[in-house]
Amino acid sequence: MNSRERILGRVRRALADAPADEAPIARDYLREHGQRTVAETVELLAENLADYRAVVHRCTEGGLPGVLLRLLAERGARSVLVPPGLPPHWLADVDATHVHDRAVSTPRELDRVDSVVTGCAVAIAETGTIVLDGSPDQGRRRITLVPDHHICVVRVPGQVVSSVPQGLERLDPARPLTWISGPSATSDIELDRVEGVHGPRTLEVVLVAQD
Repeated sequence: MNSRERILGRVRRALADAPADEAPIARDYLREHGQRTVAETVELLAENLADYRAVVHRCTEGGLPGVLLRLLAERGARSVLVPPGLPPHWLADVDATHVHDRAVSTPRELDRVDSVVTGCAVAIAETGTIVLDGSPDQGRRRITLVPDHHICVVRVPGQVVSSVPQGLERLDPARPLTWISGPSATSDIELDRVEGVHGPRTLEVVLVAQD
C-alpha cells in the first residue's frame, strides 16, 4: 500500500458513519467589512493602493488626457503600449510612440516598451486590488506584466466595489483575470524587498471621477 492509498483509506474511514444525504453546511460570510458610503469606499481604495506602494492620482474625466500626458512625460517614456480599445483621446496629445497590442510581439519587444496604459475591470477597496479581465481597454495579460511602468485608469465610483465577493460578482471566471495589488514585488529569506521581478516595477493608478 502506497501513501496515496493510506491517505484515501483514512478519509473513507472518517466518513464511514456520515449520512449519505446530509445537506452541506451553509456559511453566511460577510459581503463586506463594515458599512461605508460610496465616497468612503473610494477613499479606502486610495489608501490601500498607496499602502501597496502604488502611486495614486485623481482627476476628472475631462482632465484625464492631461494627467496621462504629464505622467508619461515625467517618466520620460518614449514609447507607450496601447490596448486596442483604449479611448483614443486619452493619449491624443502624447508624443511617445504608440505601440499596438499584437499577438506576434515577442517578450523582448515588449520589454523595450517604456510604459503601458490600460483601463480596468473592477477595483476592490478592502484589498487595494485592481483586476484586469482582458477587455479591449486592457489588452492581453502580458502587456501589463512585461513593461516596467503601468498606468491603470479606474473610473470612480462606477468601477469600485468594497470587497472581493462584490468584485467576483462583476467578473467572468472564463476570462483571463489578472489581480494586481501594488507593483510586482517579492522578498528573500532576509526580507529584502525586490520590485519588478515578475511584473511592473512602478504602478500608477488614476482615479477618474465620472462626470
